[in-house]
Amino acid sequence: MLALAAGVLAAATACTGNAAPAPSKAAAAASATPSPSAVEYAVTPAEAAKVFSEITASDDLLRVKKDPSLESLEGRLALAQDLTTGGQTQLTVAAYLSTGYAPPRYRWGSPTFFVPKFRVGEPALWFSALATRNGQPALLTFAKTDDWRISSVAELLPAQELPEIELDADGYATALAADDKSITISPQFMGPVHASVAETGSAGVTAGLLAPGPYTTDVAEQIAALRTKAKKAELSYDSIFSADNYPVYALRTKDGGALIQYSLSRNSTTRNMLDTTYKLPVPPEASWAIGDPTVPLSIKLTETHQYATAVPPLTTPKAATVIAHQGALTRAAGT
Repeated sequence: MLALAAGVLAAATACTGNAAPAPSKAAAAASATPSPSAVEYAVTPAEAAKVFSEITASDDLLRVKKDPSLESLEGRLALAQDLTTGGQTQLTVAAYLSTGYAPPRYRWGSPTFFVPKFRVGEPALWFSALATRNGQPALLTFAKTDDWRISSVAELLPAQELPEIELDADGYATALAADDKSITISPQFMGPVHASVAETGSAGVTAGLLAPGPYTTDVAEQIAALRTKAKKAELSYDSIFSADNYPVYALRTKDGGALIQYSLSRNSTTRNMLDTTYKLPVPPEASWAIGDPTVPLSIKLTETHQYATAVPPLTTPKAATVIAHQGALTRAAGT
């Protein structure tokens, strides 16, 4: 990861045939300025609005608390999973299992859509929407393979605003390629860079690429403090972030930068190394996954986090800022 991050830092510094008859002036003008309505895109704002409405309505219906004697709760979870992909799948499963199949319901406000201008035939379609969720601004992304699903949801952090998304004359946004080099952190490196900063903080080679805060350098300080505390108790503790194979979505912003949405997993492990009589207490937030209040050897906690980060253009480099987040414990195991 450090080698990869160093590469990111380095990148940041660093036949004819016979001529056809000449067209008339009228024909040339027509071909040079096609009518916007003649261009067809794979996803339209109208389709995006329909997808948002249908999926959020279906999701809410499944979240209504019901009597388990009248309906299979496991069946509800399976249906809810069918509405999700990416990191949202793990978060949705945990939301159901940790609440006895009665996850919180959401009230959605009117959305603003950011629809990339994908050409017809594009295999991986997606769009984003900004809407209030229970009164809090949230950024959602929907992705389509065989069907449309929710892929990412992250609430805007206090005092943060969504950067202005660049839109063309038809109101479409621009999706950035994974290896886009016009911004300080290419979309494909966003997850690994964030993981490195969350683990090493201001001491790592990626320091300075992400602004300090509760989801970057503060996490690294927390990990260091927990590691020291565990050592004093003759335990071992470690916490690793990983980008895994989660999808990454990037939109061009009006300043030439990008809004990048991505997910990370965090695996934290506490081990009892010496004292066989000592029992590790199970954290309250993991009690839904580990039935016993204590375990003798180790506890492994897995969290899933989704972020939206504003990344500046390479022409005016500065630290990227995490502006939105959602995360939760999604798996726990004790031995």
